[in-house]
Formats: sequence, structure tokens, C-alpha cells
Amino acid sequence: MARSLRLSALRTLAFGLAGVAGLSLAPSSASAEQFINVVTGGTSGVYYPLGVALTKLYIDAMPQVRTSVQATKASAENLNLLQKGRAELAFTLGDALSDAWKGNAEAGFPKKLDRLRGLAAIYSNYVHFVARADSGIKTLADLKGKRVSVGAPKSGTELNARALLTANGLKYSDFSKTEYLPYAESAQLIQNNQLDATLLSSGLGVATIRELAASTAVVIVPITPEQIAKINQPVYQNGIIPAGTYHGQDADVQTMTIGNYLVTHSKVPAEVVYKMTKAMYTHLDSLVAAHSAAKAIDPAKALRGMPLPLHPGAEKYYKEVGLVK
Repeated sequence: MARSLRLSALRTLAFGLAGVAGLSLAPSSASAEQFINVVTGGTSGVYYPLGVALTKLYIDAMPQVRTSVQATKASAENLNLLQKGRAELAFTLGDALSDAWKGNAEAGFPKKLDRLRGLAAIYSNYVHFVARADSGIKTLADLKGKRVSVGAPKSGTELNARALLTANGLKYSDFSKTEYLPYAESAQLIQNNQLDATLLSSGLGVATIRELAASTAVVIVPITPEQIAKINQPVYQNGIIPAGTYHGQDADVQTMTIGNYLVTHSKVPAEVVYKMTKAMYTHLDSLVAAHSAAKAIDPAKALRGMPLPLHPGAEKYYKEVGLVK
């Protein structure tokens, strides 16, 4: 009885600690050998709710597997965690993934992350250039002398912002104040009139901007095809944020898009990755229920632009459904 009570207390403590860093969705079996830690982004973004939904699918598909979802600073941190074996699945933006596979020190990858393996291309991020309506900001050039958040350091958002601004002749030092903050914190400072604008890379309909636009007069500033072309990297494409996506947005807004990917590492067993891949594509409705961005996840597009080798487990699934010969 005493041993049972001690084990119960330890489980309760472990769950409480997991809740600090992320959300534990692990079954109680102490005999489970495989652990799947899904690293995402800030809790107010798209990665996190999709990560939670995926872990629930994994439990159903593999009852013996222990899972957790961890909130992080997103792309660069996630990929480094994978390389170190401290996560089994990561959400990332395509430019960060390409930089990690090549080993781009400026992007936060001093060495090539050679353990990374692809699982799927999922949906596109849209760069949301959001400004207070009373800031006078109508173009990228208007950011000079303004208070701007460019995203958490080395996050996908910050890498996107740096690429866009640099290509169009802007430096962080051109701003009167530069903040490196995640979505929610950036929105809060805009609401409090402590920031003028932020560049935020996310799926359409991100809750942070919906809530901000409902409480504060903001504008979604266009990013033009000409500005995107100056970056001269094929991972960045033209896109549209449709009218009505956010409160007060009465017209379509041109913007920049970039693909998101799910990535694992070479040490995760092939059969586990196979089941992870299959569970996602056979239960897409669960992901859509978690966030509308998942409507864009399509197995026919799973290999689009993949900048690194597929994991053998994912490849097995794609062969099974005829996407890979």
C-alpha cells in the first residue's frame, strides 16, 4: 500500500511538472518504452493546438506510447531539440528547416543538423504585418522610427522578418524600439500602445490577431510581390489574407507565405513514424477541429519542397498510399 501511494504521488508530481513546460497526455502505463515529445511554438499560435491534437491521435494509434506536447520558441529551437534527441516530432518553417539541414550559423545552426528527417509538408504560414491603425504605418518603409516586434529570437517569425526587411533595405536599428517577442506578448504591447507594429508568421485566422483586432483598431499592412521577389529565395511565395479573416479587414491583403513542415529524427523507430504519419492523415478532421489552418493539410502535397530526406517510416506510408514509388 505504501509503495502504491509513493508511485501515485510520483505520477502526480510528474504530471504537474509536465504542465509547466507543456501538456502531458501520457497513458499511465509504466511499461511504455517509446516516448513522443512534440515540440511546437507559443501556446497562442497554431503549432501548439495542432501538437496537442496530434498527441491525442498517437495515443489512440499506439496505446503503449507516452506522449507530451511542449511549448517552445518554435522553428530553430525545435530543430535543435530534435538533433539532440530531446524531441521526436517538431513543427518548423521551411526556411529554418533548409538552414538547419545546410548548417547556417546566422540562423542559429552552427553545424548541419544531420539527424533530421522529414515527415510531411503541412500548411503555409502567412506573414501578418499588423500595425495600430493610428500609427500611420501603411508600408514596410513606414516602419522606420517605429516601435516594432519581430518575433521571438531565432523563431520562424523572426527569420521571416529578418529576410523580408533586409531584402527591402531595413535594419532593426532603423526602429525606435525593437522587441523580440512571441505572438501574445507582441499583441498585448500593441493593445497597450507600447508597440506600433509586429510581423507575425502563422496560419490564417490565428487567435492572437483575431483577439487583438476585436479589441484594438489595427490594420493588416500589405507585403507586395515586388518586396517578396527581392528576397530571392524560392521558399517565400506570394499569398493573400482573404477579406474578413480579421475584424475590420474589409479587403484582401497581399502578403508573403512560407511552408510549414513536420520533422522527426533518424533514431525514432520506422514503425512509430509510420503510425504517426498514418494517424495524422486518417484523422485530419481532428486537426481541423483543433485549428482551421489544418484544412490545408493534404497528403498529395506532403512532399512539396521537402529540403531533406524522408524518414523511412513516413516513406513507408507514402508508398502505401501511392505517393512514393
